[in-house]
Amino acid sequence: MVKRRVADNDDVVYMMSGSRREGFILKGSDYDFMYWLNSHRVIFDMSQSEHYYTENKTLILSDSSESPPGFTLLELLTPTTNREVQSACVPMNDRLYISSSLYRQQTQRHHFPGSRGHGPCESGEVGGVEYDLAWCFACDFWPPAASSWINRCHSWPDREVVNEKVRNGCHFVPIGHPLGIHEHEEWRISFSLAEHKLVHSMNHCQFLTYGLLKIVLKEVIDKQSDETNKLLCSYHMKTIIFWVIQRNAVPLWCPQNLLAGFWICFKLLLKWVYEGVCPNFFIPENNMFLSKVHGSTQRKLFLELHGLYQKGLACLLQSPSIKSYITNVLCNPKLSIPTSEVRIRSEVEYDKELFNMIGSNIPRCAKNLDHCIKYLHTIELMIGEPLTQYQVLMLQSITVYILHSTAFTIRNMYTNTDLNKQMYIADRMFCHMLKLTAKFGCISDIMYIAMFYCKTFRYREALYITEMIKVKLAQPGLMYMTHVDPERYTEAVGGQSWSTKMRQAVAHIIELNNYTCYINELRPEQQSSLQNNRSKLSIPLFVVLHFIEFLCYRHIDTTLAQTALEELKVLVHHDQGLYVYYLDRDISWEILGICQQMTGNHQAALYSYQQSLTQYPMNAIQNATLMRIQDLQIT
Repeated sequence: MVKRRVADNDDVVYMMSGSRREGFILKGSDYDFMYWLNSHRVIFDMSQSEHYYTENKTLILSDSSESPPGFTLLELLTPTTNREVQSACVPMNDRLYISSSLYRQQTQRHHFPGSRGHGPCESGEVGGVEYDLAWCFACDFWPPAASSWINRCHSWPDREVVNEKVRNGCHFVPIGHPLGIHEHEEWRISFSLAEHKLVHSMNHCQFLTYGLLKIVLKEVIDKQSDETNKLLCSYHMKTIIFWVIQRNAVPLWCPQNLLAGFWICFKLLLKWVYEGVCPNFFIPENNMFLSKVHGSTQRKLFLELHGLYQKGLACLLQSPSIKSYITNVLCNPKLSIPTSEVRIRSEVEYDKELFNMIGSNIPRCAKNLDHCIKYLHTIELMIGEPLTQYQVLMLQSITVYILHSTAFTIRNMYTNTDLNKQMYIADRMFCHMLKLTAKFGCISDIMYIAMFYCKTFRYREALYITEMIKVKLAQPGLMYMTHVDPERYTEAVGGQSWSTKMRQAVAHIIELNNYTCYINELRPEQQSSLQNNRSKLSIPLFVVLHFIEFLCYRHIDTTLAQTALEELKVLVHHDQGLYVYYLDRDISWEILGICQQMTGNHQAALYSYQQSLTQYPMNAIQNATLMRIQDLQIT
């Protein structure tokens, strides 16, 4: 919400989609992201162009006259300065169309090693978690092809949800229909935003049924045979639950009817496979089985599903995730299994997921002072809006980030560091902003004060802050990323507000906005990262702590500087993922090498830089590392 409101016309906007956004953190759940150019918009007829200032918006016309239902061609109406769009344009019938296949090729930037094309997405794996990135185009209008859906919504969803979804429009993802005559040029209409709202308008039992369908697909249906395990996907399960809810096929959605609701959904799946028709929920004319579920594979899939159907609900015993619950109930009929998340998950597990999601999703991309001010103004306006308790906590975290980003951004603008009155006043303002971040943020946010003091040559003040941080990090109830002692954490902050927990017991890795210099010695790494389309450097908190101590002690006590360096060396060499997450080891080895090079130990520095190059390139700092190795060899 915040990022979209502050986005400039030439920015790239993104949103999370898929299972994670819907609320499923299941084993194997991947991360799905959709990206689009804020300066480009799709319209369905020329009259809609009146809503845009065409001097700064590139307009694209959807032309579905020759495409299967749910797909369309995209005609470029106004000139674009975007190279990817320009390179993807193909002439057809004296008009210029954007080819989906060419656009896919142009935008797949292979952010991480091993990435590959998968449908409309760039797919890969980072840290054992799979991701899908899809570049698409946004549209502020509801597709005419889906107008019948609006009239179909009598009982579910309610009118307010329907109106909101229609106002939010849709997206176009770069994949054509395999049976269409313009497969390589066509785009698929995506209703990701609408689907997200639909899932969140489900009641708890409907949501559990949807989750049950996803688990059964993965653990039961897909295990039947290699020939059929790629025919169905979780999107088909989502479509089933949408249709069943809207048709009122289940008289009462409640936990007692959970299995009955699941069985109705399963029978609808069986019917669809038998008929070879899976109607898209928004555009029913779009049969999503048309290109995959047909012929001999369709018959085989039907026989496999029918075999499960003949077993009845006992087919759920084939699911390892579900079997233990069912067998427990069969052995003890009086046993009650709770379905409420609050009763199933402990406070610590809940907090761990919440704070980890907040820490990893704060937008760190304020490019300049104007951008910082825009963020602050947006936050000020949002404070007065009705927000959920989760949104309040997220907004608090974003505010903390923007305050310290603003402080460093303005400080970097001051080239005259003479101790004049103007600089003194400005410095007090910076310090006040950073102290606010420490007051409202988590423990790791205090580190930015130490970095600021180090940057402004107040080494003793910086060391005082690092000692304070050490005391807080030594607390037995500390939650650092996902590492926590549940009993100690509960003793320390159990039952407290999330805001209190965040301030007293939570710490994250340090993420430096690459548009702003925080530590002079890391400028080459930030530049390298920025050149490779990374907006931030992610550095383990404990690495930054020892780094700042080393930089400060060099000017005060060389013996203590050496001690700080030894502590950093032990941490980087021997940590097993507790304080240095393996995806952040590239920058950790780099920082160790920088410190070793500063002490004149070039051999050790060279080894550290070489180790940095062998790590997973999460921070994309290889150019800086190679430059430092070259400098070592010259000297």
